[in-house]
Amino acid sequence: MTNILVCIDGSNYGQVCTSYAVWLAKKTGARISALYVSELWQYETPLIADFGGVVGTQPYMGLTAQLREVEAGKAKIIENYVRGEFEKAGIPDQVEFFHRSGLLVDCIDEFENQRNDISAIMIGKRGEHANFAKGHLGSNMERVIRASKLPCFVVNRKFIEQKKIVLAYDGSPSATRALEYLATRKEFIDQEVHIVTVAKPGAEADGTRLLFEAEARLKGGPLVPIVQLLSGTPGEALEKYVQENDITCLIMGAYGHSRVRQFIIGSTTTEFVRRCLIPVIMFR
Repeated sequence: MTNILVCIDGSNYGQVCTSYAVWLAKKTGARISALYVSELWQYETPLIADFGGVVGTQPYMGLTAQLREVEAGKAKIIENYVRGEFEKAGIPDQVEFFHRSGLLVDCIDEFENQRNDISAIMIGKRGEHANFAKGHLGSNMERVIRASKLPCFVVNRKFIEQKKIVLAYDGSPSATRALEYLATRKEFIDQEVHIVTVAKPGAEADGTRLLFEAEARLKGGPLVPIVQLLSGTPGEALEKYVQENDITCLIMGAYGHSRVRQFIIGSTTTEFVRRCLIPVIMFR
């Protein structure tokens, strides 16, 4: 990893993102680009249009400027928190802070296009407007994962010391990229690595072949994986395996590329992320 783009906001997930960013920076030496985005567009034209016809536009003419001042102050508080965490960790020079206005997914796309050193994106499972929406996923998170070509590290609500990771491998191009990532990154060397495949009834031979394929890719390297063939519904089988084996991180390919899955949220990927109360690293 050279540079990780970390999406920060005022939620608990933003604080957890900072904790994971510090952990990764210390472990890999990567630089961290912390990004806070003010989505002021939602307050501008619609608000004036809706209220202007009733009480006139003049009371709302300065609203955007006032909101910008509030957001600038909020961004400064978040920046001070992030920098303080990196200073406490002894690596203050490994973080930069950026404040942008607009849509989060557009700002991330701008970073990806203008800075070719960004190697991964980190984002909370939910944002500050969905802190108590248990069982649901943040819309920004899903938009970012579907739009980005980079690995996306989706953090859970509480920082977990990383000890055991599991790769959900199905042989797809995205899962193969996840396997390659696992094989070449030093942050996993001191962790217990599991590789699992969920097979449908009657397709156990195909599942076993996939496991041999994944195991062969890691052969001769520093990682010696524990491989396991699972059966049942993918989301339920993986959730059970994570819980029973005290897994602390899940790695998987993200979302199918069919026309249906591009627009329907209820995919297997979403089910995995919603069920697993641990960080998930996803690959497109």
